[in-house]
Amino acid sequence: EHLQKTGFPSGSEDKVSVLDSGPEMAEPQLAVASVVTSKLSAKAPEFYPAGYNQNFNQNFTDSSFEDRYDGYLTLAEYVQDFLNHLAEQPGCFETEIEHFAEALNGWVTTDESLQELVELIYQQATSVPNFSYMGARLCNYLSHHLTISPQSGNFRQLLLQRCRTEYENRNEATKGDEATKKQFHSFVLFLAELYLNLEIKGTKGQVTRAEILQEGLRELLNALFSNPVDSNLICAVKLLKLTGSVLEDAWKEKGKNDMEEVIQRIENVVLDANCSRDVKHKLLKLVELRSSNWGRVHGTTPHTEATPENDPNYFMNEPTFYTSDGVPFTAADPDYQEEYQELLEREDLFPYYEENGADLSGPGDMYFDEIDDEMDPEIEEAYEKVCLESEHERKQ
Repeated sequence: EHLQKTGFPSGSEDKVSVLDSGPEMAEPQLAVASVVTSKLSAKAPEFYPAGYNQNFNQNFTDSSFEDRYDGYLTLAEYVQDFLNHLAEQPGCFETEIEHFAEALNGWVTTDESLQELVELIYQQATSVPNFSYMGARLCNYLSHHLTISPQSGNFRQLLLQRCRTEYENRNEATKGDEATKKQFHSFVLFLAELYLNLEIKGTKGQVTRAEILQEGLRELLNALFSNPVDSNLICAVKLLKLTGSVLEDAWKEKGKNDMEEVIQRIENVVLDANCSRDVKHKLLKLVELRSSNWGRVHGTTPHTEATPENDPNYFMNEPTFYTSDGVPFTAADPDYQEEYQELLEREDLFPYYEENGADLSGPGDMYFDEIDDEMDPEIEEAYEKVCLESEHERKQ
């Protein structure tokens, strides 16, 4: 297009003749010679950024079941890639979990593979930051959708057995080094998420929580408070913020007063333990949260009509009126009812006028026909004077 605009033909043979022409064509010659031939090829392989796993995307975007995990050599590779993908993009859980469970049902066919699956998910949920909630959701889904159920136990049973191993070492873990305590705290929060998300269906179809986890969390709290260092106390605060309301409701249903004991334990720690000021502040805030019913709002009284006696804001939305002297008065004033009645009676004198002053009376209305339209003599005299002055100014 550029060559045509400048008067040059577009054919290749003509371009050669142009380049061989005289010096008067030097400037166009430089323009044509400056075009650089690209070294890119349409047949070049696709570019993938560093760290991109091509097999993972192929497996999870392919619509055929056989190809969904065909690129993986082992179950561990497949599961770990999915867990990493879920940690980076938690929003894909709903859309991809069904395919993942379907693939596992075709792969996990032995006791050993089921044990391996449980261990992979447990390690991910207790080692990757902020994955405990997603891990608990994943465990709940697989507990209901994995078809394998060997004699050694189904997915949920093996998962709880794995958690019990860590649970039994709770007293040693709370006294261990920082790395040991950090790992233990991750386990505690994962167990809390499991308690909230793991659903157990009864024989009659009712859904309940794992009661064994409820008792386990109670003992974990005891272990944390028995060694009241800062990291253990912070973990206890997180645990109670997460599950406090649910635990207290469950204990109350059984007639237990365990939460009162936990709160008393916290108050003793605040008074006696050598923890930092910040941690004591967190503990006191937790006690305050529990005193407000864990931030929940429940209607304690049935709906009743608002009155000045039971509603302090009763008069807030009432209109404000003004007396003949310009003094405002509202429904809160003692004489409101009497003054308001006078206003209503005054409005009855003009039954055919809306609030904006529009005349709603029809023609021949007897009420308005009797009204005298003549001006007051003084007003009429002033009106004539204004008209004369205006006429005089117009003539000048």
